[in-house]
Amino acid sequence: MSLSQQLDRLLEAGLAEVTGVAPADLAAQVAALPDEPQSVLAVHPGLATARQLAPLLRHHGKPGFVVEDMTDLEAFVAIERVAAVLPERPFYLLHGLDRGDDMRNWSPTEALPAVLGRGRSPLTVNEGISWLLQDPKILEPNHCFMTIGSRKPKGETLDARTPAIWISGGTGRDGTARRGAPKVGWCWAGNRHTWLGFASAAHRH
Repeated sequence: MSLSQQLDRLLEAGLAEVTGVAPADLAAQVAALPDEPQSVLAVHPGLATARQLAPLLRHHGKPGFVVEDMTDLEAFVAIERVAAVLPERPFYLLHGLDRGDDMRNWSPTEALPAVLGRGRSPLTVNEGISWLLQDPKILEPNHCFMTIGSRKPKGETLDARTPAIWISGGTGRDGTARRGAPKVGWCWAGNRHTWLGFASAAHRH
């Protein structure tokens, strides 16, 4: 899709409403980017946070949500390796996206050096949501992903949680009404999950 078509998808999803920015102003920001084939339009957290974007997601008509116990989602920021190359614009482009299925059942601690070793960059939670807003089919049962490009600083170390996006089973505090809905949640950095890969990009600009 062209960037203008991608912006149309974001506007249809409600981006102007959650940001309070006029569609014409958003269009001007996108028009300043090179319209490169196969690129995906990413929404910078300075324009809209992951919490604002999550409800715009859809899976089989169900809106996305953030798990109740992730009240500090805004504190999850780009890790140092990603922050160094993260464009400071409302929109930017992602290239060569991959869901990381081959790393399912790896832990985030194991996956990060492997992703970097391939010359790739892990997606932030905003970038993961941006990708799904353009291509909802990427989120499939047993084929979902973590976004380990975002972590929460905790003193000199990192919080033990890593953000992830998957499909709610409608259990627990999610509620049965949310069964099948896109879910922004978290996993422990040392734990493995058979249904979660590690989304990454070849580069961003």
